[in-house]
Amino acid sequence: MKPDVRVFPDANALSLGAAEAAVETITDAVRSRGRCSLVLSGGSTPRLLYSVLASRFRDQIPWAHVHVFWGDERYVAHTDARSNYRMAAAALLDHVPCPAANVHPMPTHLADADAAAREYETTLRRYFAGGPPQFDLMLLGIGTDGHTASLFPGSPALAERARWVVAVTTPAEPPVRLTLTVPALTGSVHTDVLVTGTGKAQALHHVLAGTADPETYPAAVIRRARGDAIWWVDREAAAHLSD
Repeated sequence: MKPDVRVFPDANALSLGAAEAAVETITDAVRSRGRCSLVLSGGSTPRLLYSVLASRFRDQIPWAHVHVFWGDERYVAHTDARSNYRMAAAALLDHVPCPAANVHPMPTHLADADAAAREYETTLRRYFAGGPPQFDLMLLGIGTDGHTASLFPGSPALAERARWVVAVTTPAEPPVRLTLTVPALTGSVHTDVLVTGTGKAQALHHVLAGTADPETYPAAVIRRARGDAIWWVDREAAAHLSD
């Protein structure tokens, strides 16, 4: 199936379009199921989207019924400047009335990262009552090397099919991270992938071509998503895409 790719002139326009779509997805989920599970992405690309949701669309989202999760996390304290939780809190969660009990950050306070991954998986399995992980809205990005969440090229975690969360050692800084696995990343009802900048154009081209090996370009697993996947791309990142 041809991917749904939406190209915008810049990150500002992209973030506004993605925010409008996110509001609709969240409100529809709450209306139909009584709650919405939202997975946040780390990195720099989604920060502007979070700011738009926290300001322009703050009062259009039923925050009391939104449960917030993370796709991956650097294994640092939540107060560390590198923390995905800290970024999301500063850009979004500190500015909206989402109940603290509804916010489920990945734990990074344990001495053993694998134990932390298992603890987070327990949180997810409790939320989904033993069923498959089916988030209402998953926000993801891709790196210049084609990684998504903290699934990097050649990672053994790409082959994991039983667990939903694992600890990984990556070639990035900081190296130790927690990440959702392929079964958890591809089971969402809706997936929005935000991609900006010329540095990601080549990886995006390979991923969207449909022939990329996930071992080389892990973001290719998003093409297997069971639900709807939309690629929100700025003009620079779309430089190598055909019409």
